[in-house]
Amino acid sequence: MNLYYKLSILMGIVVVISNYLVQFPVQYFGLEHLLTYGAFSYPVTFLITDLANRAYGKLVARKVVYFGFIIGILLTLFVSTNFSDIISIRIAIGSGLAFFIAQNLDVQIFDKLRKKSWFIAPLVSSTFGSITDTFLFFSIAFYATGIPWISLAIGDLVVKMLITCLMLIPFRLLLSKIKDYSDNSVPGIKY
Repeated sequence: MNLYYKLSILMGIVVVISNYLVQFPVQYFGLEHLLTYGAFSYPVTFLITDLANRAYGKLVARKVVYFGFIIGILLTLFVSTNFSDIISIRIAIGSGLAFFIAQNLDVQIFDKLRKKSWFIAPLVSSTFGSITDTFLFFSIAFYATGIPWISLAIGDLVVKMLITCLMLIPFRLLLSKIKDYSDNSVPGIKY
């Protein structure tokens, strides 16, 4: 199985896990109004998008995002959406919209910065993607529900930014393992 398919499948899995985990606030150290467990897994989606973009370019990276979006939304609807609970439905809608917009923003920014130092494109694109995703998701999912969505969004964003920095380590390590096909010469992948 080539890298494209591995990244696409991994994207769908991480989205589903993150959508499930965002429903649970961290109950330690007084963080229940500041942080959900989804903040720990979601930044991996930007690593996946950035690896796809580095390896194949923005067109294929978008296909990985679309695959992750479709799989993530479908599985989220079946695995973690309680259709009798409006917040659960709003989480599914917010997750889908925020993911789609933030990941496509990440792809665009990464592509514009891809020729700079190895860390610039993933750091900048993931930062803007995380900010966009966090505030879109939390406002759609939790606005006017009584859930402290602003403090949860800020707490999640802080953790996402820390994990974004940590994701530079596997990104750098994997750079030497991936071939740059961004010139659209990948056999078996239609552009």
